[in-house]
Amino acid sequence: MAQSPQANPGMSLGALAKADELRNRLLFTLGALIVYRLGTFIPLPGIDPVALSDVFGQQSSGILGMFDMFSGGALGRMTIFALNIMPYITASIIMQLMTAIVPSLETMKKDGEAGRKQINQYTRYLTVLLATFQGFGIAVALESAGNIVADPGMFFRLTTVVTLVGGTLFLMWLGEQITSRGIGNGISLIIFSGIVAEVPSALIGTLELGRTGALSAGLIVGVFVMAIAVIAFIVFIERSVRRILIQYPKRQHGNKVFGGDAQYLPLKINVPGVIPPIFASSLLLMPVSIINLTGGQSGGADWLVTLNALLGRGQPLYLAIYIGLIVFFAFFYTAIVFNPEDTADNLRKNGGYIPGIRPGQPTADYLDYILTRLTVLGAAYLSAVCILPEILISQYAVPFYLGGTSLLIVVTVTLDTVSQVQSHMLAHQYEGLIKKSRLKGRR
Repeated sequence: MAQSPQANPGMSLGALAKADELRNRLLFTLGALIVYRLGTFIPLPGIDPVALSDVFGQQSSGILGMFDMFSGGALGRMTIFALNIMPYITASIIMQLMTAIVPSLETMKKDGEAGRKQINQYTRYLTVLLATFQGFGIAVALESAGNIVADPGMFFRLTTVVTLVGGTLFLMWLGEQITSRGIGNGISLIIFSGIVAEVPSALIGTLELGRTGALSAGLIVGVFVMAIAVIAFIVFIERSVRRILIQYPKRQHGNKVFGGDAQYLPLKINVPGVIPPIFASSLLLMPVSIINLTGGQSGGADWLVTLNALLGRGQPLYLAIYIGLIVFFAFFYTAIVFNPEDTADNLRKNGGYIPGIRPGQPTADYLDYILTRLTVLGAAYLSAVCILPEILISQYAVPFYLGGTSLLIVVTVTLDTVSQVQSHMLAHQYEGLIKKSRLKGRR
């Protein structure tokens, strides 16, 4: 096991100022995220914010509060971005599963850019369908949750569905724009910015609980120490790779000998990154949120109350489902992003081989063996980071923003974004060197 290379110390702010394209990308990303944050404060029409705050305050200690964390507080304020980007993520999950089991979609996926665009279009259609269903569920739930809605009826349901679907589609488009014209993965950055934006208020709230005596000073210090330890552990694992030695044979052309080099194939412990927790949360959170709003609290239907209690924060059923979804998506997404047979075939075509392993299918089997073991470790790591802090937090009512899932998303997205910034700066430096060499050549 080895650590991936560290950042280039020569990449200073001065170098960043000279990289015009990178600066424009960073400014575009920042502007897009500011637009997103402004949208999380635009309320749905026909909502009584005071009544909503009272109802949500009673239910925000469970999974509903966790979903509000992912939406950057938009759900608690019931704004136009209340659904956030979760319908799009759910649609992406469904389409990826379908491409693995439907032959026509699998063929389309292998058609290159045209097939990818067609699958993306299907994903958008499915996003509209899911957002419509979820938006209608939220509208009905709001009408049955007390005096939140000023004028309930079909008009309110229609405007709510249209507004929420429009908000999700706008965020989907905004995420795509960030990915193509900005820095980092747009969808991940939207979730990241929502979590980070609510961290200051969460910290203030935690300190206020300590001041009033609701939480002991020792417990608060312990939670912060735990958060720092989790962050350090995440950074260590995310930068750790399993290096597989690749040898290339020597070839002689005339009097010169070429090749014979040894390279390494780096395999990350956590190949899928932050995708499994996000996917797991998107599938788990929204149905439970609707259950909460439609009578999952005391006074509602008995089966809803029971189900809500079983799916409460830190409860065994909730933990079991969450872990199961994380493990499933860890293996599923790893199988999507890394194909051992394709890698083995590429090595064979380029004359590369793993010492002691025959080229072709034996190499693919060996890579699959290594990848399976790494995925087991990665799934265990993701489960531990996401679940263990959740158990402690559920027992002591510490804000979700200090939990493992939120810390994992923040740290992982930060590392990925910084890595992309470094890549752009290196490309800019290489372009500068090429221009200088051309100028010298003209002289």
